[in-house]
Amino acid sequence: MSTNDPSGPEPEGGGKPSFGKQPPQQGGGTPEGAPSDPYGTPPPPGGPGAGGPGAYGGTYGGAPGGQGPYGQGPYGQSPYDRPPPGQGPAGYGTPGGGPVPGMPPLGTWPNRIVARLIDYLLVQAVAVLLILPFASLTDRSGSAGSFWLACGLYLVYDGVMLGRDGQTLGKKAMKVRVAMLVDGNTPTQSAAWTRAAVFILPAVLCCAVLWWLIDGLFGVFDKPYRQCIHDKAAKTVVVSTT
Repeated sequence: MSTNDPSGPEPEGGGKPSFGKQPPQQGGGTPEGAPSDPYGTPPPPGGPGAGGPGAYGGTYGGAPGGQGPYGQGPYGQSPYDRPPPGQGPAGYGTPGGGPVPGMPPLGTWPNRIVARLIDYLLVQAVAVLLILPFASLTDRSGSAGSFWLACGLYLVYDGVMLGRDGQTLGKKAMKVRVAMLVDGNTPTQSAAWTRAAVFILPAVLCCAVLWWLIDGLFGVFDKPYRQCIHDKAAKTVVVSTT
């Protein structure tokens, strides 16, 4: 029979193995110099919690330089954020500046009006020269024909010139040009012809002087881009070239 007593002390180095037993450490049971809080260990540089890359290419914590997780700048702000019209620095959405950053200031009313008069007189002179061999300007039919011809010529003249570089001869002389409101570029062909048609066709169908007065006064009271009705229709704006 065995004389081993299971309730007796285990022999040194034998018997059941000990699991999870470690020799006592100085400093409260943790390795010397390590904090007792297992969650207080600072993350390694560039690791999680330090703004470094995560396991899937993202970032943890705050990105350096106050940037958000997508490189947009401080949270809640995007590099494409722009102040609303009428607010912000000069040169953007203000009466004295262009509608978009980098665009020149808006064209002044005296320059715009004189530019229109120059263009109209030039086109009217051509119309008179073309109609003189066939009718007298002293007759009602001759003067009406001259006006109708001038309107047709002006429609073509305005549409072609604005679609080319945003300037007619009158606008070149007065140092203003027509630009797309959204980006300041030269008007598209559709915008150029829409602008010319809205300026001319109602004048032909109704009272020319009354329509041009309404169209012009609309731009005087329009804020902040001083757009006349024909500018609203074409989504254009008149800016200075100086």
